[in-house]
Amino acid sequence: MTGPASGPPVDGDRRIYHGTGRILDPTERDRRWPDPPHWRAFGGGPDEPDPAPDDAELERRLGRPVLSDHADPDEVDAVNAALRLRRPLLVTGRPGSGRSSLAYRIARELRLGRVLRWPVTTHDTVRAGLYDYDPVGRVRAAARTDDADPAGDSGIGDHVSLGPLGTALLPYRLPRVLLIDELDQSDIDLPQQLRTVFDDGGFDIPQLLRTARHAPEVTVHTADPGGTATVREGRVRCHAFPLVVMTCAEDRVFPPAFLRHCLRLRIQEPDREAVLRVIDAHFPDGVAGSTTVVEAFLARRGRPDAPTLDQLLDAVHLLRTCPVNDLPKDWDQLLRTLLRGVPAAEPR
Repeated sequence: MTGPASGPPVDGDRRIYHGTGRILDPTERDRRWPDPPHWRAFGGGPDEPDPAPDDAELERRLGRPVLSDHADPDEVDAVNAALRLRRPLLVTGRPGSGRSSLAYRIARELRLGRVLRWPVTTHDTVRAGLYDYDPVGRVRAAARTDDADPAGDSGIGDHVSLGPLGTALLPYRLPRVLLIDELDQSDIDLPQQLRTVFDDGGFDIPQLLRTARHAPEVTVHTADPGGTATVREGRVRCHAFPLVVMTCAEDRVFPPAFLRHCLRLRIQEPDREAVLRVIDAHFPDGVAGSTTVVEAFLARRGRPDAPTLDQLLDAVHLLRTCPVNDLPKDWDQLLRTLLRGVPAAEPR
């Protein structure tokens, strides 16, 4: 179902996120926004300006808004619980099933601004997500300005950059959406380090703590393009705890203490209607033969060579730009082309 992309929810519905693709009116959203539990209220402030939207990135990742009357109830319940309890959301599911897209769908539907993304690598510690400090650049800058004391407070903010997690933990009126992508790739210690930061709702920047007496307010760079923010007394503390969406493979084992801190959601394989909505969102003018391609895609679910949604979109794009005559046969050829060099997953 398509139609106007914004409007109020049904009267009496206390959910904030509905998962239907309908963009919530900001006035209605603010009226319905819940207060946090007192044990998850961190009191940071003054608030930074609301983040700017990034409609171009949302459309690139999600396509145009397409409305549906059928939302995954598990997804809707988990997201609303995360919003009300101010807890991070650990999202599992088969690779390519749309785990990462959830963060962008939430940001669009609730108008929460640009999504902050941290693609985790095996070498990352929590510091990589919080902030970066460039001491060499600071010393060089001090030398250029004849500052004889590089340990002083002169210009230190120019050399501090908050990472995606650090930016999300700045005080904002409404939570930022933070996507911590592929947490299963992380070092074994990172989940426990994250749990400590999530418990505290903030973190210290030692380089700014040392200069806080002389410079209690320092302007630093953020993870938003061209963005800056004010750090006070060397500490970042959130007002509204960010909506943290962490994606991971199902076979990654995490410490029990970390799992107790999270809400968990498994993204289900999209059904036929959901797949058609994805196609409609990215190809609003339609593509001849795409329905047959979708059926072939659905028929391969559960197989070791099951294609992902990204590969389905690639196939439909190829179909649009290079029309074929014999869809079943040519779909097999397209699939072989798309999967060339990609090892089949081991069946579970």
